[in-house]
Amino acid sequence: MARSRYRAASSPDPMQATTTSSSVPALPRWPGRLASAEVLQRIGHVASGAILPALLFALWATAVQRQWLPEQILPPPSLVWQSLTELWASGELQGHLAISASRVAWSLLIGGSAGLLLGFAMGLSRTLRAYVFPTFDVVSQFPVLGWIPLLIIFAGIDEALKISAVSIAVVVPVAVNTLKGIANIPHTLLEVAKVYRFSLPQVVHRVVLPAAAPSLFNGLRQAVMQAWLTLVFVELLASSEGIGYLMVWGRQLAQLDLVVVGMLLIGAVGVVLDLLLRWAEVSLQTWRRAAF
Repeated sequence: MARSRYRAASSPDPMQATTTSSSVPALPRWPGRLASAEVLQRIGHVASGAILPALLFALWATAVQRQWLPEQILPPPSLVWQSLTELWASGELQGHLAISASRVAWSLLIGGSAGLLLGFAMGLSRTLRAYVFPTFDVVSQFPVLGWIPLLIIFAGIDEALKISAVSIAVVVPVAVNTLKGIANIPHTLLEVAKVYRFSLPQVVHRVVLPAAAPSLFNGLRQAVMQAWLTLVFVELLASSEGIGYLMVWGRQLAQLDLVVVGMLLIGAVGVVLDLLLRWAEVSLQTWRRAAF
């Protein structure tokens, strides 16, 4: 009897064991593991994105080594790197880059301001949109190249031509995305603003800007890319300074290594500008959520 009582007391109850095991909480996922997994995922994305440039570079080096094309047409990577370091050490490359950057900055200031004002005006006023948007839609279809002859007549071939052409390229994406951002604002938010009797500056500050922020940043990113590419194109046509002029000068001297240096610099600057704009957009996400 004593042994049977001891066995009965010591043997676990199946139902009790099941209940106990099910009530045990799951182990928490440590923040360190999540951070390391995120870092590994980002490294994987970067590595996958670097495969194609690495293959292109290997193809370039192989073509030069086996002389598939003459050196005058396809310069070797070593010569391009040498030209890049020499231009950087002499300060000539920084000078051309600073001039191009100043032109882009002025064009973004002028064209971006005009695009914002036009987009806000058409977005907030249906009457103005009905009168202005059809003409703006037609004019925005003209490429920047089509404006060059007319701009040469009125602005000449100096700095005014470059800034005017790039400003025209900036106005269109900024105005269109501003108009889309305002048009996609839910009507309930505007009704709430009317209930609280917001003034027009309050509506713009508390409702329009937070709600249209993603579209505004999208327009800004497109404007920066359009400004940079259009500027290089205009500098290729008529300029004595800037990255585009450096490429034209290299082509005229049959030094294609300078052309490749200009191409690499244009791509690097474009990537840096896009990353900066993405960082600015992400840093303002907290402000956009707080507005609601």
